[in-house]
Amino acid sequence: MGVNKHVLDNGVRVLTESVGHVGSLSVGLWCRTGSVNEDPHEGGITHLIEHMLFKGTKHRTAKQIAEEIEGRGGMLNAFTDKEQTCYYCRVLATEAESAVDVLCDMVNNSLFDPAELEREKGVVLEEIKRGEDEPSDQVHDLHMEGLWHGHELGKPIIGTRDSVSSFKRDDITTYVDRRYKGNNVLFAAAGNIDADDLTAKVAARLGDLPKGEPTPKLRRPSAAPGENLVSKDVEQVHFCIGSEGVSIYDDELYTMGVMDSVLGSGMSSRLFQEVREKRGLVYAIGSYSLAYSAGGAFTVYGGTSPKTWNQVREVVATEFAKLIKDGVPKHELDKVKRSMSGTLVLGLEGMSARMTRMAKNEFVHGREVPVEETLAKIEAVSADDVVNLATRILQPEKIRTTAIGAF
Repeated sequence: MGVNKHVLDNGVRVLTESVGHVGSLSVGLWCRTGSVNEDPHEGGITHLIEHMLFKGTKHRTAKQIAEEIEGRGGMLNAFTDKEQTCYYCRVLATEAESAVDVLCDMVNNSLFDPAELEREKGVVLEEIKRGEDEPSDQVHDLHMEGLWHGHELGKPIIGTRDSVSSFKRDDITTYVDRRYKGNNVLFAAAGNIDADDLTAKVAARLGDLPKGEPTPKLRRPSAAPGENLVSKDVEQVHFCIGSEGVSIYDDELYTMGVMDSVLGSGMSSRLFQEVREKRGLVYAIGSYSLAYSAGGAFTVYGGTSPKTWNQVREVVATEFAKLIKDGVPKHELDKVKRSMSGTLVLGLEGMSARMTRMAKNEFVHGREVPVEETLAKIEAVSADDVVNLATRILQPEKIRTTAIGAF
């Protein structure tokens, strides 16, 4: 096994990993474009284009796109992130031809029919409204907008009602022509495949994409501490409490993973034990870290009663202070690192995780990153590393708090 890489003349990269003992195949057509690449008037256009690629091509109707994969027992979907868009499907290994053909057809030959565009704009506007009706979702976007105010990373992926409503077909095609270029496109496949055969299939379909120019690097965002309490008639206070994080290129990336796991990953984490198990103040509480090419964020999230909101804030602040002052004992550090390593290895039992990992490693590092290398970096994280990172980013004056509640 191992990852095979082939670069077409136009810059399109084709990555394959043959796993002979499975009967499935996971493929993804990735484009290195996201909300950070949008001009000021284009908020949400990357996400809308993701929707539009399912709405019909020169060769298939929207229904035929779905049926060609789902009718063969597969699944087809897509997602848009701040820096990447991915169209992916999982199929039986015998259906590799269909998987490659459908995904490449969507990228090469979408019609962007104006009538379909108007309908899909309505769908996305409903998606925006749904998010506004769900404070447990909305608070995360509000938090990142405030934390990264004025930076490309702070823009909501989905856009706004005004921006989405304004888009015309020319806006869509202009963005596609600018971003869907060979140097930004990557095709990844993992499963029971013939690597050379699949590479040839992709080359025949994506070899004519224009090459494109390199994308300028983003400046590092400055995290803005402070507080944003949004009044809304809801039963709970939905909150995010956090600070700056690390980028995918920072040496502290794996230290951040360990710190995140110690504080808020899973039922054995400090915050879950202190806030829910010992005090019964929340149903859900946890933490997560985001890492992008220019920077990152660390966030604690949860929901609690208005009566206990201040108490929860105090407990979170106390746990930050305890981590800075007392560090992480060896038994807890070892447990967390075993958990992280186990999650990584077990996840790679699935072909979708293998496909995603190889694609992201290529975008970030330009190479295959062996699992053993990642495991070694996790194992190398020391208790002092965690304390140093916590000391740098979790001081009270660096914290940003965002909450939605009946204030």
